[in-house]
Amino acid sequence: MVIAKTLIKNQTQLGNSPEAVMEKVNNQLCENNEADMFVTVWLGIYEITTGKLIYANAGHEYPAVKRVGGKYELLKESHDFVVGGLEGMPYSLHETYLNKGDKLFLYTDGVPEATNASEELFGEERMLEALNTCLELTPEQTLQKVKETIDVFVGEAPQFDDLTMLAFEIK
Repeated sequence: MVIAKTLIKNQTQLGNSPEAVMEKVNNQLCENNEADMFVTVWLGIYEITTGKLIYANAGHEYPAVKRVGGKYELLKESHDFVVGGLEGMPYSLHETYLNKGDKLFLYTDGVPEATNASEELFGEERMLEALNTCLELTPEQTLQKVKETIDVFVGEAPQFDDLTMLAFEIK
């Protein structure tokens, strides 16, 4: 993970687009990958002056976006293959626009896969329901509220994955 993060940062700082970063990092990680380790990545570059967001998705969860006056919905574009899994994989570039007041929520699979004592998954639907109770909250408050909702759902059941979330709003 640390190696992937460093390679992604380096390739991004060189000015590569998200899909080019994925292709280069994927090939680098595949070299001598005897442990068959891989990582999922959602990489976006936001252009403040235009509101344009370009991104690539290497097997990561779909982000949730809330447009001004709307509710959170999953931004469902095709997933490409994970990074580090198979050399020579192509990656797709996607594009959308985020305007003043729009919000974006990114998360790892530990969020929808959080499990309660009955072995039910928290799931995307519950996540969206939780997010949609946060429409007027700040990103910090949204993260806290979603985490609290997951904690109540999970109860005392042991968890096997991390919960990583990122929320931001265009000002």
